[in-house]
Amino acid sequence: MNASHSPQSPYSAPGTDDRTVAVTRISDTEWHAVQDDRVVGSGDASRRPDGRLFVSADAWHGTVFDRLVAAMAADLPEPLHTVTDEADHDTTAAWQRAGFTAVRRERGYLLPTDPQATGLGPVRPPAGVTIVPVGEAEEGPLRALDRVIHAEVEAGIGWPAMPAQVLPCPAGTTVLDPARYAVARQGDDYVGLLRVAPVRRPRIGLLAVRADHRRRGIARALLAHALESMHRAGTTAAWADVAESNTAATALVEGIGARRAGATLELVRH
Repeated sequence: MNASHSPQSPYSAPGTDDRTVAVTRISDTEWHAVQDDRVVGSGDASRRPDGRLFVSADAWHGTVFDRLVAAMAADLPEPLHTVTDEADHDTTAAWQRAGFTAVRRERGYLLPTDPQATGLGPVRPPAGVTIVPVGEAEEGPLRALDRVIHAEVEAGIGWPAMPAQVLPCPAGTTVLDPARYAVARQGDDYVGLLRVAPVRRPRIGLLAVRADHRRRGIARALLAHALESMHRAGTTAAWADVAESNTAATALVEGIGARRAGATLELVRH
């Protein structure tokens, strides 16, 4: 289940002359479009932990947007990725005009937190498994579990099938803040994890269970614990992004009464 890189909707306006726009790379990851000594557009690039290179562009005029993206594409190695709001047709069309093609769709869900609404009140971890609340996980075992899960993803469905909206972080680092995680523990081992991003509305950023412990109800128990904790804290709903192709995750969130509230598209230029 994840900083958005969709630009403001670019549009063409009378009097916009792209011949007077100069695009300059001001750092390894930033570009500016300048017209008459004014910055009229900006772009940036960031490489995610999985190796994908994401770009974003922000420009009020379609002609400036086109020049900016063309310059970024000329400077950067492909493939290039970006993310847009599916409802923002103008922005999606602008990226497609620049040679980007939609490759995946993620649905955004609002998850109720009240156990009476979700039906998760009676849910408990399987025998021998306990839930370590958010902020109480030991850093060493948590990082070890995270490495195992990432290795399983790489050996299985691969990162292109995973959520696109993952915060950039230093090479080789995926757990930036251990205090954001709840974990499932069996004996001395951590076997599942759930990350909560403390943004304006709490976001379920990642829910994963080690391959050899799946199909035991651990993910459901982690989700029940996290949502009930939010409910006790006064939060009525949380947010989660689920890849449209992930039927298991879709069934899990829709089964607890989650409501669809938008979708994002990941586009790529090869």
